[in-house]
Order: sequence, then structure tokens, then C-alpha cells
Amino acid sequence: MVLFALMIAMLLAMLDNMIVGTAMPTIVGELGGLNHLSWVVTAYTLATAASTPIWGKLGDMYGRKGVFLTSIVIFLIGSALSGMAQDMGQLIGFRAVQGLGAGGLMVGVMAIIGDLIPPRDRGKYQGMMAGVMAIAMIGGPLVGGAITDHLGWRWSFYINLPLGAIALVAITAVLHLPKKRAQARVDYVGAALLTIGITSLVLMTTWGGTEYDWASAQILGLGALAVVALVAFVLVERKVSEPVLPLHIFRNGNFSLITVVGFLVGFVMFGSMTFLPLFQQIVQGASATNSGLLLLPMLLSMMAVSLVAGRITTNTGKYKIFVVGGGALVTAGLALLSLMDVGTTRFTSGVYMAVLGAGMGFLMQTTMLIAQNSVEMKDMGVGSSSATLFRTIGGSFGVAIFGAIFTDKVQAVMQQRVGAGGASMTGGGAQLDQAGLAKLPAAIKDAYLHAVSDGTHLVFVWGAAISVIGFILAWFLKEVPLRGGPAKPAGSTEAV
Repeated sequence: MVLFALMIAMLLAMLDNMIVGTAMPTIVGELGGLNHLSWVVTAYTLATAASTPIWGKLGDMYGRKGVFLTSIVIFLIGSALSGMAQDMGQLIGFRAVQGLGAGGLMVGVMAIIGDLIPPRDRGKYQGMMAGVMAIAMIGGPLVGGAITDHLGWRWSFYINLPLGAIALVAITAVLHLPKKRAQARVDYVGAALLTIGITSLVLMTTWGGTEYDWASAQILGLGALAVVALVAFVLVERKVSEPVLPLHIFRNGNFSLITVVGFLVGFVMFGSMTFLPLFQQIVQGASATNSGLLLLPMLLSMMAVSLVAGRITTNTGKYKIFVVGGGALVTAGLALLSLMDVGTTRFTSGVYMAVLGAGMGFLMQTTMLIAQNSVEMKDMGVGSSSATLFRTIGGSFGVAIFGAIFTDKVQAVMQQRVGAGGASMTGGGAQLDQAGLAKLPAAIKDAYLHAVSDGTHLVFVWGAAISVIGFILAWFLKEVPLRGGPAKPAGSTEAV
């Protein structure tokens, strides 16, 4: 029952953006404010990223259950308010409230599982978590489209309320964890500096190459602010009695390595997966709904491999081979996807996606398992939140940088094939839908299909090159015995 409730909370966090993304055109049509559209997503992402480490630390200090329930309540309040928004400004503000709660959902789920289930036994449940991710990624666009068409866009937010209520009741009734009361004060200065640093990084990657040029004063200023805030944060954390992000956890070699691997996984996974539906819709002619279903080979492969890897980890206590193998398969999958062009069939691209999904299945939960096994139980929250944060920031960097690479390539190919006049007919970017594509002259349309194909090719080439770094780093992990194993060698340690 506890795991059932936790999976609902996890689904809430993962499903939200998928559903809202489908409803966005309708929301803009009713509320207006097209020029502020990106902030509906950015406000949520910023609040989630900035609050993630703080939720983890609060759980360590004051007890996991109460903090987790609070994050669910805040998320549901933000959802209800977002559904009642009367203009774009209100929606952006309420999405930020929702994001604050969402920051505690994923961390709370991972940390509570870390408290309840020893790492050696946690592999049994990896398939369940991968299944939730698959449901969110496939069901999100389908549910979002159906809700928007039949109930109205406001229900894309209201749908969270009954799900959240079930999670609240179940967790309140069946989750029993020791209560804590920390004597030390919350590290407000450290939390503020970390929030400024993370916010600057996310804004820099969100705006760079889109709102502002990468060399503009705004982007360079955000980069400088991020550096100053994070350096000051490190100095503060070395002195306070109860740091919001204890630096000693990074002295563990496995923890430091796996956070970097997690950053790279987020970078290539979220960065490259952003462009798979675009390739399917523009080049292969799939509808928005069908493009979600066409991801099935990758998601089913990820779920099956995650389940098998979890069982083997539970039975043997071995996990390094899965990180190494996952790095190899992700690199191979991205390299195969880079071979796609305008003539690639859906079956062929499905096979390539299955290879990528297998690599992700090896890595997604195993990286969190290693992170949690590398910290002491008292630091489970900050260990979980740090791993989540690095993956989130990696994803933000990946989407921004791959987006810039993609857009530049599309513009260059359009310029080369049809000249500046033809390129201007596509808006200079790469966001035409099927309706817009059908209105283009045949020569312009053909050029645009090749431009999008070449752009995705370049994204996957870069993704494969970057994933090689994660594959190399995986070899340096040490096979530290997992807590909860049947037997341990004398003198072995659980965490360093």
C-alpha cells in the first residue's frame, strides 16, 4: 500500500508536464499571452529544481512523512489555483507554486523508498518505477488531449486533485516512519545561495540561443551570477552546523562519480528525446498522439530491462556491470538514431529506440540506487535530492544546447537548399506542425523535411559523443556491497 501511494505521487510529478504540454495551445487561445508561453513551463521547472535539495534536507532534519505530505499539499494547491487562473500572469505564478510542491514529490518518493527498502532488495521494485515513467510518457499526451478536447484545459490541472487525494489518504494511513526533530536551525543562507545559483543556471540554459544570444550580456550575466552564488554557497556550507547540502557526501568517490553520470544521463536523455517526437511528426508524418505511441519500443524496452536488472541486482548484489552496459547501450542507441533520415521507416526507428531504451533501463534506477548506497542513512534525503538535482540540471542543459544545435542546423540547411526567402516561410525555426507543413510549396516542404532530418542527426551524433564520457566514468565505480545483503565481508563499510 505504501508503494502504491508513492507510485501515485511519482506519477503526479511525471504526468503533469506531459498533460499540460498537450493543453498549451488551447490555454494560449483562451488566456492569450503567447509571448509569455515559455514561462508556463519555465516557472514550474525553476521552482522544482530550486526546491529539490531543500525538500531533501528538510526530510532528513524533521522526518520524511510530514515533509512529503506537505509537498503533496502544496502541489495540489498549485494545481487547483492553476486550473482557476484567469490570465497568463496568474497561471505562471500558480505554476511556480505547483513546481515548489513537485520538487518534494520525486525526492520524497526516492528517499522514503531508501528508508524502507535496503539497497540490496530495492531492485525488485525498479520495474514498477520504470512502468510509472512509461505510463506518464505514453499516457500523458493521450490523457492531455482527451481532457482538453472533452472537459476543457482547466481539467488538465484538476485531474491532479483526485490522484493526490488518494496518495495523501494512503500515505497518512499506512506509512509509518520515525519522527524527528532537529535541534539545528535551517541553513537559510545556504538555501538562498543554492536557489540563486540553480535558478541562474536553469534560466541561462532556457534563454540561451532563444530569448537571448549565448554571448549576450544577459546570458553572460546569469553565468557569472551562477558562479558567484555557487562559490559563496560552498564557502557557507563548510561552516554551518547543518548544511542544506553537506559537502562531505561528495568525498565518497562512488557518489561523486554517479552524480556526474546522472548529469550526463539527464543531458543526453532529455536532450535527445525532445527531438524524437519532432522527427516522428515532421519527417515520418505521425500525429501528435501517435508520436507518443511510437515511443513504445523505447519505453517497453526500458521497463523490461529495468525489471531484469533489478532482479539480478537483488539476487547478486552486483550493479557496476549495469552502469557500464547502460552507458554502452545508450551510446549505441544514440549512434543508431543518428543514422535516421527522410527514408527511415517507423519499424527501423523503433528498433533503434529499443536499444536506447535498454540503456536507459540499466541506468535510470541503478544510478539512484548507487547514490543512496553511497551515503549514510541520515543523509538519505540530501543524497536522493542531489542525484535528482544533477539529473534535472543535466536535462535542462541538454534541451537547451541540443535545441541550439538543432535550430542552427535547420536554418543552415534551409538556407542552403532554398535560400533566405524559402527559409523565412518556415519561420526560421523548427516548430511547424502537420497543418503548417501541408501549406508549404512542395520544394519548401521537401527542404524542410531534410533540414529537420539533418538537425536530429546532428543532435544524436552529439548525444552519442557525450554519452561516451558517462560510459568511461562508469568503469571507475567501485562495487561497494549493498546494504541489506545476506552477508558482508568482515570489515566492510556501508558508506564512506
